[in-house]
Amino acid sequence: MGSNQFKITRRRLIELAGLLLLVPLLAFGQAPAAALTFEVATIKPVEPITPAAIAAGKLHVGMNVVGDRVDIGYMSLAELIPIAFKVKPYQVSGPDWMRSQRFDILAKLPAGATKEQVPELLQALLQERFQLKAHRENRENNVYALVVGKGGPNLKESPPDSNAPAEPAPGALTFGAGDNQFSVNPSRGGATVVSAQGGTTKITPGPDGTLRMEMSKVTMPAFVEMLTPLVDRPVVDMTELKGNYQVAMDISMETIFNVARSSGVNLGALGARGAVPGQPAAATDPSGSSIFTSIQQLGLRLESRKMPAEFIVVDHVEKMPSEN
Repeated sequence: MGSNQFKITRRRLIELAGLLLLVPLLAFGQAPAAALTFEVATIKPVEPITPAAIAAGKLHVGMNVVGDRVDIGYMSLAELIPIAFKVKPYQVSGPDWMRSQRFDILAKLPAGATKEQVPELLQALLQERFQLKAHRENRENNVYALVVGKGGPNLKESPPDSNAPAEPAPGALTFGAGDNQFSVNPSRGGATVVSAQGGTTKITPGPDGTLRMEMSKVTMPAFVEMLTPLVDRPVVDMTELKGNYQVAMDISMETIFNVARSSGVNLGALGARGAVPGQPAAATDPSGSSIFTSIQQLGLRLESRKMPAEFIVVDHVEKMPSEN
């Protein structure tokens, strides 16, 4: 592989890192359950994301609700079921294969339905088209509790928002809409992720094969959402920190490769460069993980704990939907 090709590939990897780590921060409000179904819905299996698709800007990822149109791109059953039942991904127990196949879904809300009712509508769709059967169950769960270290947090509060959020740069990859929109702007040697709500995240190559992430505005609940895919168990916010903070941390390329692989990205030969099979970070040796080290530098700490949680247990689900 020539040097120019590797540079391009590395930049696309940085853009991919921004996509994988920040898409989970998009969230929908909750509403009381409603016995509704989509007026119409089509579901299509999709091929894995490839570096070539990233380079071409041909990504259709995440959930976007505009008017009565619900557009879902490149999501697996393991991602759709938590949205449908309004739980975190770690609160769903089902077969591992639910993470592999991904789908595009295009649906129309029934008259009078709102964006907040999308989870109930999605649950009905999964039950009808995938024959999903599930039950709720309380379980003890191994988690990491994010807590403040003995010396206190080493965090700066974010300054007040400016009146005008930054606009996506030409050639940026844009996802979502309205308050949930963000864009990944390529730049020399890295990328900047811009949120419609005013926050930015700069991703640049760091020392010793790491990526440096500098977030200008993040809450602790949002921060633990970003951390969970990087380690081997759920992360729960127990810091009691209520503000918006500036956070900088280093993430190893091995971790990014593994997060991409678990998200179904087809890295091809690119994934063989320094990739380490298995979970992104080992729970058995926190002191040896760059994630744990980065957390400690923030004046925070990840502690292993057991906590009760309600789980959605999948009793049955088909691998492919019934015909449209």
